[in-house]
Amino acid sequence: MHRPVLGKRADMRATPVMLDRDDSRRRRVGDLVWLGGIKLSSHDPAFGGYSSLSIAGDHFTLLSDGGNIVRFVLGSDWKVRAAEFGDLPGGPGTGWSKRSRDSESMSVDPKTGAIWVGFENANAFWRYAPGFARAEARVSPPAMHDWGENAGPEAMTLLPGGGMATIGEQRPWPGKPGRAGIVFYGDPVLHPRSGFRFNYLPPQGYDPSDMTVLPDGRWLILNRGFRWARFSSVLSVVDPAQVRPGATVRGRDIATLAAPLIHDNFEGVAATREGRATILWLVSDDNQLPVQRSLLLKFRLDPVPPQRNRAK
Repeated sequence: MHRPVLGKRADMRATPVMLDRDDSRRRRVGDLVWLGGIKLSSHDPAFGGYSSLSIAGDHFTLLSDGGNIVRFVLGSDWKVRAAEFGDLPGGPGTGWSKRSRDSESMSVDPKTGAIWVGFENANAFWRYAPGFARAEARVSPPAMHDWGENAGPEAMTLLPGGGMATIGEQRPWPGKPGRAGIVFYGDPVLHPRSGFRFNYLPPQGYDPSDMTVLPDGRWLILNRGFRWARFSSVLSVVDPAQVRPGATVRGRDIATLAAPLIHDNFEGVAATREGRATILWLVSDDNQLPVQRSLLLKFRLDPVPPQRNRAK
């Protein structure tokens, strides 16, 4: 299948959406408070398919699962400004087919601006110069060679102390439960054999689709499910202290996005700060189908306090 590539003219629109179409006053879902959301659209036929995102202030970068890049500024008024379209400067294969640019995950070093992208079909990581100026290095880690097609590094994030964590979408380690995970010590492009394996148990009926690190150091994993022709998502928090060589870890589920609430094929998650508040952003992959949407949602992480026993 020929890979659709975005044109040079960044034609892009944003339309507000609601958390619950039947209750416009609803603001909470689990430990999250709804802050707003938009549907992104364009007349460009290559627009859509976003599987990961990065955010620096009010500057957003979306990466599709076909190697297309969308950059824009999003203000507090939810209006999109200074939009730019682009394409990955290199990747696995020739780039003619979408299969050779199956870019499913992305993480950016906030200090250097270097960008890592995970390619699912190739089971590889590529590192790019800041702003996707050029491809700098690449690697296919030996531990990921047997992950198979559509089972590669679907979820990936840089770690605060250095290194990277990644989780495959569907395949477990041989004889192990859950999904295969790897923590790399340092840059996997430079040290692909340095690290350890672990097992991640997603919620029943779900697969990991992305991950990020919260400001307090915990991991946030976005899990995706599909049943009865509907997508749903579960956000889970993992204590990194539990992630050890050979360990099997299960997160604490903090929110579920499913009908009748807004739902779609959410594949990307990012965490930011606004003052003392932890902000979560989700982006969906519309598979470039008219029945799905490219959604960008914003939540505040605000855990529900435990109920105290009332005095009798």
